Amino acid sequence: MEKQSFSYHAKEEILEKINTKAKADVCLMGILVFCNILSDREIVFLTEHSSVADFFASNCRRICGNENAVDISQIGKKNEVTLYRLEICGEESRLELLEYFRMDSSRRLTQDDLPKKKYYPQLIAGIFLACGSVNNPEKKYHMEFVMPDIQLCNDFGLLLLDNYGILAKQTERKNSQIVYIKESENIIDLLTLMGATNASLELMNVKIMKDMRNRINRAVNCDNANIEKSLRAAEKQIADIELIDETLGLGSLPESLQEIAQVRYENPDYNLNELGQALDPPISRSGANHRLARIARIAQDIREGKTVN
Repeated sequence: MEKQSFSYHAKEEILEKINTKAKADVCLMGILVFCNILSDREIVFLTEHSSVADFFASNCRRICGNENAVDISQIGKKNEVTLYRLEICGEESRLELLEYFRMDSSRRLTQDDLPKKKYYPQLIAGIFLACGSVNNPEKKYHMEFVMPDIQLCNDFGLLLLDNYGILAKQTERKNSQIVYIKESENIIDLLTLMGATNASLELMNVKIMKDMRNRINRAVNCDNANIEKSLRAAEKQIADIELIDETLGLGSLPESLQEIAQVRYENPDYNLNELGQALDPPISRSGANHRLARIARIAQDIREGKTVN
């Protein structure tokens, strides 16, 4: 259910930070610009979030000075989620809102109509409350905004890029324009910017844990690969030693090669370092590798029928 989702809690947290009239005005402006229908004939906003519906209704009524300015109805939806439909009642109330925010049905985010830059976080928060969502980071990193039209996609994308260096991508889905962000760092920055600091910290912690698990998995995979490589090399070395023993006898080898051949045969799981340390006196990894290479050349000469010196 929506009320249990990561996105739901992020919106709850954002609303808690809208604690002044100025912030509420800019946040409401963001909702209105990106609501479902906006004109002097009809203003309709749909949301699944009851607190967002309450915020929209109470602030529209405040600005219009009319307790009956907003009609709220509930529309049933699958998965037990309730969809709230909010409509501004009466032409007078609609014109009051449009005039208050100096808006028209073009819904452009032009520089002349934007609030002061210090209120951009509340504007973006309003846009997120109107048409945004963010996935549970345990599943995937994804934030998206379902826009009314392509021009708003472009305006919003430029707002993020020019002011915060966030490059959002665009796509179309079921006749809707989508602005989306998949980079975890950018999602963290946006959540923090909008006031959802707890959601941002939760995403950050999930990312840290995922990165740690990935590093561990890579290390384990690397270790496993090295172990497999060492075991394959040991099998070849033991096969060489057995061939020499069956044909020439290990006693025919120099004492240094006899010693490492015996240690290798008895310890197929030893790596080169361990082999070298098991000799008396101990030798280096490269020294152990050199002696085994000499054994390999002798075995190869036997296989090719060459005279072994």
